[in-house]
Amino acid sequence: MASSSRYSTGQLGTFPPKQGMYNPAFEKDACGLAMVATLRGEPGHDIIDLALTALRNLEHRGAIGSDAGTGDGAGILTQMPDEFLRSVVEFALPPVGEYAAGLAFLPRDDDERAAIKEQIAQIAVGENLVLLGWRTVPTAEEHLGKLAHEARPVFEQLFVSRPAVGDAPALSGIALDRRVYRLRKRARREAGAYFVSLSARTLGYKGMVTTLQLEPFYPDLQDERFASELAVVHSRYSTNTFPSWPLAQPLRMLAHNGEINTVGANRNWMRARQSQLESELIGDIRPLLPICTEGASDSASFDEVLELLTLTGRSLPHAIMMMVPEAYEKQAALDPELRAFYEYHSMQMEPWDGPAALIFTDGTVVGSTLDRNGLRPGRWTETTDGFVVIGSETGVLDFAPERIKRRGRLQPGRMFLVDTAQRRIIEDDEIKRSLATLEPWQEWLDAGRVRLAELPEREHIVHPIASITRRQRTFGYTEEEVRILLTPMGQNGAEPLGAMGSDTPVAVLSDRPRLLFDYFVQQFAQVTNPPLDSIREEVVTSLSIGLGPEPNLLSWGADHARTVTLDFPVIDNDELAKIQHIDTAVPGRSSVTVRGLYHFDAGPGTMKARLDEMCEEVDRAIESGAEFVVLSDRDSNKDLVPIPSLLMVSAIHHHLIRNENRMKVGLVVEAGDVREVHHVATLLGYGASAVNPYLAMETVEYLVRAGFITGISPEKAVKNLIYALGKGVLKIMSKMGISTVSSYAGSQVFEAVGLSQGFVDEYFTGTESKLGGIGIDEVARENQARHDFAYPEDSAARAHERLWTGGEYQWRRDGSPHLFNPDTVFRLQHSTRTRRYDIFRE
Repeated sequence: MASSSRYSTGQLGTFPPKQGMYNPAFEKDACGLAMVATLRGEPGHDIIDLALTALRNLEHRGAIGSDAGTGDGAGILTQMPDEFLRSVVEFALPPVGEYAAGLAFLPRDDDERAAIKEQIAQIAVGENLVLLGWRTVPTAEEHLGKLAHEARPVFEQLFVSRPAVGDAPALSGIALDRRVYRLRKRARREAGAYFVSLSARTLGYKGMVTTLQLEPFYPDLQDERFASELAVVHSRYSTNTFPSWPLAQPLRMLAHNGEINTVGANRNWMRARQSQLESELIGDIRPLLPICTEGASDSASFDEVLELLTLTGRSLPHAIMMMVPEAYEKQAALDPELRAFYEYHSMQMEPWDGPAALIFTDGTVVGSTLDRNGLRPGRWTETTDGFVVIGSETGVLDFAPERIKRRGRLQPGRMFLVDTAQRRIIEDDEIKRSLATLEPWQEWLDAGRVRLAELPEREHIVHPIASITRRQRTFGYTEEEVRILLTPMGQNGAEPLGAMGSDTPVAVLSDRPRLLFDYFVQQFAQVTNPPLDSIREEVVTSLSIGLGPEPNLLSWGADHARTVTLDFPVIDNDELAKIQHIDTAVPGRSSVTVRGLYHFDAGPGTMKARLDEMCEEVDRAIESGAEFVVLSDRDSNKDLVPIPSLLMVSAIHHHLIRNENRMKVGLVVEAGDVREVHHVATLLGYGASAVNPYLAMETVEYLVRAGFITGISPEKAVKNLIYALGKGVLKIMSKMGISTVSSYAGSQVFEAVGLSQGFVDEYFTGTESKLGGIGIDEVARENQARHDFAYPEDSAARAHERLWTGGEYQWRRDGSPHLFNPDTVFRLQHSTRTRRYDIFRE
């Protein structure tokens, strides 16, 4: 892997700025990992030796730079080596557990380094911590590659404590970790200091080194006094990305092999939750934000959230099962109490989904699990003399056959956990049983959760064909879409199949007004990330999603279950009516509908002005206690133009995130411009929890009444359409390796093609846009062109014409131009038959 020293610099490991085809947001890695632990009840240096041997045997899972000596990263995380540290520092240390230590990457410039250390000292005083001292960590820099050497920081360890004050005893263990967590987060935010770890329970060493370089580079690891009962190691392969010192693993609690495909959504939702985070255990959280550090890898973001959950009251297995739940949805034989545990926590956090093997530790317990699909390998071995080894593969350590007590492989959804304090392996069933009975999860669900299907039915309204046709024109429907897309979906309940690719101009180059959906293309999984088979692997997928406000993530109780559960992300008109009138069925819960309509002749900037007004209306609705907001483009007419539904949803979604109100309300979109799977996928991807394609449903109802769809009732045709759209979304999710629609919602796994960067930054924040293009004024003009077609000044001009012909899927003389059309086919055939190259070139 090629690298450049100017891109892997100093303490923060900065990446190149976004430029051309490169975006630092796509920094990911694929790695090897291993863990060694002992059940004998006492630490030893042999654990360090075994872990480093396992790391060296994972050399093939790492990568090196262009100088053949710079590694993508390797590291080790151990228990606090108390005896060793006491022997190498020049100051007195409190009893083990009552001091915290951690390795910091500091600038090489003396003045800059001194300034940062002074800031850290001031922060420590502000957090009522005593700074015991700094230790310069010995390193053997001759073992570094050229690029790693040029990018190296200065390595120092910080030691702090919080001694007894009056009647308050000294802080120790996790209580001290909560205090030094504040120090570390503030030091990163205020001083730009990066700590590999800072804890009373664990100590980490890592760097931009190969698996073979880690031990010789850090002589500490060779010292016989450096002892632990457990050690986690990691070898990094940064897939098509830049290595850096901070991005090496293990992180503070975690080693990870794989990709978090939904990390964009997970980070967005964590950012949205920040305004509500409260915990008496760690105090005021505002100075510690953001929880997910900007520019960090997907693994680092996972680690930061895991650390927060464990420091604020959840056990390590509890937090892991919350973030990476097993595929419980379709397990008929699952223990009801365990199902209630998963269902309850699905209302608190969406899964961090994607192929993953995870090894995690808090310094006492160490465990491992796989993603719900089991798309990363893992093997474990227990020996007769009390050693436990977990690795990416068999063979990270060699044991004589007579020493092996048992061995096996990690399984999706099942946890392998070693408790060094209890000196035993805790089985998966025991872990889950203890968590399933920890709280009355089912009682809390019954007290707060509402299932949409169980709400009272609403009156169904049938619209006349004249109304349907007029609105079809408004939203740019074509005869081709009705015939090729909606009719088969309404008839058969399946998305129609077609040839892959399109030979028509992309939306920004089209001479016809195109829907905003057409300016977005779905991203695909990278080469190390296998997609799912949405049919054969249906048991691990889920299309259910929760709708409604989410309280403080760091607490739990019955009030966290105030959610409306949807079995499908696409809902019909009657189900939407249930949400809009939820106060009549469930007193105390309210819904507000905000119309995305603007006057057609109010001048330029009207669409933008109306979007700003909608943001204010949603803010007022939330202040008034609304828990559900329906964004609707219904009731358009000759004077009122509907805003594109995707623009409405994303604008409101990001506005609420920026104003820290997103988790207070559930978003539903009532959209007349939706008639394809891609349309539903983009609306979900940009923040909607449910989509009501009302005009598409009214269209298939009419197609039944008119005889174009036969053999089924209008109600069945609508159900078929819903099923086809939902299953189509599942197929799209699966291409990205995403299993659950709750993880897909808000994930923004799309790239904008033909939209200006300013427009994307304001309304589709965080979306990749490599090419640039049009802005909101051009979007408004295209929108106006569709409206003008629906309401011409001379109504008799198109009296004979119902809809545009179309021509996107099949060539039509009055449709979009195609690369392959009758003229090009004729010329190709004629040139071939006559052997006329001049005709071929035409």
